[in-house]
Amino acid sequence: MIRRATPADVPALVELVYDLADYEKARHECTLTAEQLDLALFGPSPKLFAHVAENDQGVAGCAIWFLNYSTWDGVHGIYLEDLYVRPEARGLHLGRDLLAALAREAVEQGYSRVSWAVLNWNTPSIDFYKGLGAEAQDEWTGYRLTGSALARLAGRADD
Repeated sequence: MIRRATPADVPALVELVYDLADYEKARHECTLTAEQLDLALFGPSPKLFAHVAENDQGVAGCAIWFLNYSTWDGVHGIYLEDLYVRPEARGLHLGRDLLAALAREAVEQGYSRVSWAVLNWNTPSIDFYKGLGAEAQDEWTGYRLTGSALARLAGRADD
């Protein structure tokens, strides 16, 4: 079953995020707390959203997402921050069903797209996404400012 996350799902969602960080060989970079996620998803003005996949063992997967905006299309889109299904629940189509729920959300809300990033070495996920009809955005290169580079640039904003 796929459904929108509730506050009761926050501990499971945090666990799934850490499991994903492990899978992506970056657990040391993950510092998410249940309090942070609860506030982002269910605080006074949520900017983050989540769907969960449940099976007989409970929450087995999640899709955590937020809205972006296309100035070219003039409408919002969904950016999928995290999609993760526990290894023991893979092969049950939960990942596909989570993405289908986001696709329905996009179509129902008039959004123009669902987009996400995947690590270049993650061939099982890449093959899965291609099988759904997703197309790689190979002509784009992602960039990110974090840590000291972010602080340094912020300090130069008034220069």
